[in-house]
Amino acid sequence: MLNEFAYCPRLAYLEWVQGEFEDSADTVEGRFHHRRVDGAEPKRAAESPSEADEGGPRIVRSVMLSAEQAGLIARIDLLEVDGDEAVPVDYKRGAAPADGAAPWEPERVQLCAQALILRENGFRCERGVVYYAGSRTRVEVALDEELVERTRSLIASLREAVASGAIPGPLGDSPKCPRCSLVGICLPDEVNLLSAGEEAEGGKVRRLLAPAANRLPLYVQEHGALVAKSGDLLQIRQGREVLQEARLLTTSEVCLFGNVQVTTQALRELASRSIPVCYFSSGGWFYAITHGMSHKNVELRQAQYRTADRADDSLALARRFVEGKIRNCRVLLRRNHPDPPQAALDEVARLTRRARTASEMPTLLGIEGAAARVYFANFAGLLKQSTESGDMSFDFTTRNRRPPRDPVNALLSLAYAILVKDLTVTLLATGLDPYLGFYHQPRYGRPALALDLAEEFRPLIAESTVIAAINNGEVSPGDFVCELGAVALTPRGRRQFLGAYERRLAQEITHPVFGYAISYRRVLSVQCRLLARRLLGEIPTYRPFCTR
Repeated sequence: MLNEFAYCPRLAYLEWVQGEFEDSADTVEGRFHHRRVDGAEPKRAAESPSEADEGGPRIVRSVMLSAEQAGLIARIDLLEVDGDEAVPVDYKRGAAPADGAAPWEPERVQLCAQALILRENGFRCERGVVYYAGSRTRVEVALDEELVERTRSLIASLREAVASGAIPGPLGDSPKCPRCSLVGICLPDEVNLLSAGEEAEGGKVRRLLAPAANRLPLYVQEHGALVAKSGDLLQIRQGREVLQEARLLTTSEVCLFGNVQVTTQALRELASRSIPVCYFSSGGWFYAITHGMSHKNVELRQAQYRTADRADDSLALARRFVEGKIRNCRVLLRRNHPDPPQAALDEVARLTRRARTASEMPTLLGIEGAAARVYFANFAGLLKQSTESGDMSFDFTTRNRRPPRDPVNALLSLAYAILVKDLTVTLLATGLDPYLGFYHQPRYGRPALALDLAEEFRPLIAESTVIAAINNGEVSPGDFVCELGAVALTPRGRRQFLGAYERRLAQEITHPVFGYAISYRRVLSVQCRLLARRLLGEIPTYRPFCTR
């Protein structure tokens, strides 16, 4: 952590205090190069020089040592001991600096901290070595008084930063950010832009997020199927037959519909990898989630609870959620209706303005309800009518649910359930409590905060998926069944719709505020992170995601 603090104080705080970590190609490669020392059984170094072997240096790998006076603990990659002299060797993944330049300051500070530990344990330590695996080069570092003083200063600064309880600000336009594995959590350019109070869209923000997610959900809906673990694979079995396999490395979550079982071995492995298991009814009702240990970021949840207890702060956030939803509903009407009714557009625009200034929660609820009535009164105009005969059709008159009584409402209910599931998973990964919201009031078993954030994405993701699936012919009236007045999708229809939903999440758009290309799946994560930054006081307000 001292190394990270010397590199970027915000990075050290995120990792140590808030418990954040995300792998990148660099961190994976670093672990690969460390495999020799990390694979060795950790050893306790000699407690005094007299215990060291006589007659020449010896090499000890993966040594855990601590120093009470310095207040440090370290796992030293490799230690060369000769009598009472010890030389720490630290492994790094890259190549040595060009033209014989000294190692970067974080690397020198890390070695110096190890030297302080060794000295307190009775060894002489005047030099250290950085071994660069990329170039197979050893670079010696002299541990002079200037470096010792700098190291002690950084130790004190790190402790002060942790004790303050305030996360350090992000670096400004730093070349360190693009290669940082936590850039998608830190959001340095985004936070700097929003904290400065700039409201202009398309601000100068670097694209520091990966263009696409490398992990995707696994949906299992085969009645009586079993999800089991085989090595690094998940196997979906029906009896002794293997129906499908999925790599654990590329799985973001497992979604089970209806009567699907999962083995204890698979569940334990999924929990250890922080891959949640989401449970749906056969009709698509999202009712449970299994995940590993809760996120370590207690300070963020404390900020969330404090904000939820303040009526004014909760109302301010609720206004932004509802404003985003109504604005995006209007955009959907304008873009997809063959003849957008001007009166409806004007009314929705008026309600958007009212939502921004609503003085109390019941008023805001009434505004949202009025906007929903106008929107759904014109929703049928967004759909191509089915020409198939039979009882099922895509005629839409009004929104109904619990249970949905026609195919369009069945699709809307399923889309909303999956969207809330995705936001629940994302909020848990962010460190927020998905069950305590600011607009939706707490109720047993209801992910209120996920429902809050879902508001602005209902038109953009859920309803857009329904419109595309119907208009493109991906689902047909034959993909639905009706029992006791309730309409539900057949397994084939659900499979088709889930594919349409995942394609929508993978679709890239230009971010209206930051100006870079980003997928809707990444947008969900960014909005959750920005909400966290608002709760921690890093940015003055939460901005809903609204398309142009």
